[in-house]
Amino acid sequence: MLDAGGAVIYVGKARDLRRRVASYFSGKATDAKTMAMVRAVAAIEVTVTRTEIEALLLEYNLIKEHRPRYNVLLRDDKSYPWIRISTEQAFPRISFYRGAKPKQGRILGPYPNAASVRSTINLIERLFQLRNCEDSMFSNRSRPCMQHQIQRCTAPCVGLISAEDYGRDVADALSFLRGDSASVVESVASRMERAAESRDYELAARYRDQLRALQATQAEQLVTRGSVDCDIVALAREGAVVCVAVLMCRGGRLLGGRNHFPQHAGTAADDDVMRAFLLQYYGGREAPAEILVDRKVDDAEGLSGLFGADGQRAVRIRWRLRGDRSRWVAMAVTNAREGAAQQSRLQESVGDQLDALAAALGLERRPKRIECYDVSHTAGEGTVASCVVLGPDGPLKSAYRRFNIADVEAGDDYAAMRQVLQRRFRQVPEPGQRPDVVLIDGGKGQLSAAAQALAEKGVEGVQLVGVAKGQGRRPGREVLHVAGRSRPLRLDPTSAALHLVQQIRDEAHRFALAGHRGRRQKAQRQSPLDAIAGLGPKRRQALIRHFGGLKGLARAGVDDLVRVRGISRSLAERVYGLFHAD
Repeated sequence: MLDAGGAVIYVGKARDLRRRVASYFSGKATDAKTMAMVRAVAAIEVTVTRTEIEALLLEYNLIKEHRPRYNVLLRDDKSYPWIRISTEQAFPRISFYRGAKPKQGRILGPYPNAASVRSTINLIERLFQLRNCEDSMFSNRSRPCMQHQIQRCTAPCVGLISAEDYGRDVADALSFLRGDSASVVESVASRMERAAESRDYELAARYRDQLRALQATQAEQLVTRGSVDCDIVALAREGAVVCVAVLMCRGGRLLGGRNHFPQHAGTAADDDVMRAFLLQYYGGREAPAEILVDRKVDDAEGLSGLFGADGQRAVRIRWRLRGDRSRWVAMAVTNAREGAAQQSRLQESVGDQLDALAAALGLERRPKRIECYDVSHTAGEGTVASCVVLGPDGPLKSAYRRFNIADVEAGDDYAAMRQVLQRRFRQVPEPGQRPDVVLIDGGKGQLSAAAQALAEKGVEGVQLVGVAKGQGRRPGREVLHVAGRSRPLRLDPTSAALHLVQQIRDEAHRFALAGHRGRRQKAQRQSPLDAIAGLGPKRRQALIRHFGGLKGLARAGVDDLVRVRGISRSLAERVYGLFHAD
């Protein structure tokens, strides 16, 4: 369904499309959201698919692309941690991963938190001895590291294991992470027997130790109710707040869970919210073998086919449960109810704070979007600016942004603040993305720079506020410099408005500082040799070994450099020029 401007405002699927569409215009709609949607509809577009699974996939893709105003929406949360195995490499690395799905390698998960990922990686290192080192370290090793000494890595970096044998360990690790530990045990046992028959007793002993560790892990899984891989999903409502709780069970171990709060779900039926959640949550990720839910799900058969479309296994959506599974669902329901109650209290608290801030600043209505900016650097180096966003329901972390500041004199916070706001408002913000209030961490100077940037971009109707630290930089003594007012504003230390400003300011400072530290650490890890074209890892390593480090390399002449194997005269001249630019 499209509005008069051609924007997609609703996406739906039905076996009997005529009946489904007619139901919206029969005059029987009672909830405010459906009536508002019907009034806004100007056109309807129809796509006919061959199968129900194709229709579900199309519905998922259209909702993800257009984010329609009247669909129940799951916030696009990329913060889940995963395990990544770089299978595109000859000797794959196992690592902690966050972010969008990578184009190469395999990712497994998601996991509910970082601790569960690190615990699983630790287990995989113990069982299969896969490397976890960065590629730069891997390609420059001349002897095994501590991980090999404590039997957590087979040291492929120095050739202590063949690519074929390492590949078998990677395949076993992937099978184990998918829950197929029985086949892994069988595979390791057969390799141990073959090694013993060929009198390679050292290798057989390694497989024996690996087999014992696998069997011990299997015993732990049996204690925790078998090697079950499933997600448990339950829904609860508190007023206008809907919470969907997801608990994750992998290999029989309950790893924890996370609560989700779908948008536009306040007046939607609970069954519709559950269906929309399952479609959007599992449509873009690998689903476990079972999904346990607390209610009957419409389109369960079609959704199961969609989630299992990779052909490897069928995904079962189950709601008639007994025994352990029933108790797990009851636990998820409890988590959902608690999450809904907490979010409802949070929204009430944030609403009160927003009302107090509106009164303090003399705004006509409660602000719907507040943005706060801060700048972080060390003696002017590695300057990073942050933007954090607060909405009616609390922080909008998906809208947080960092800006690497360039072409600004070191330590010039005013110019840095002017640049970040010019970049933020380079284009006219879309409806709903325009802030009502912009907070600047700083005093009159930063506020003036921000006002100048907004004026240059023609941004109007935004209330600018500078948050200056008070006497002794103690919390509660902050001074607010409000654009358009001659006198600074000092709020009572117990004021709800001041508490909100402090929370947003501290969050902006934390976010900027984390970005600055990351940028500084990245710069420290880089070698000046990385900038030389044609000088790869092996040649860099050869130079460092030959001259004993960068200091010795810097003292070397062109003729000295040419003596190193693989270094041509033109390359030697570029290396020499790096250290003798003057």
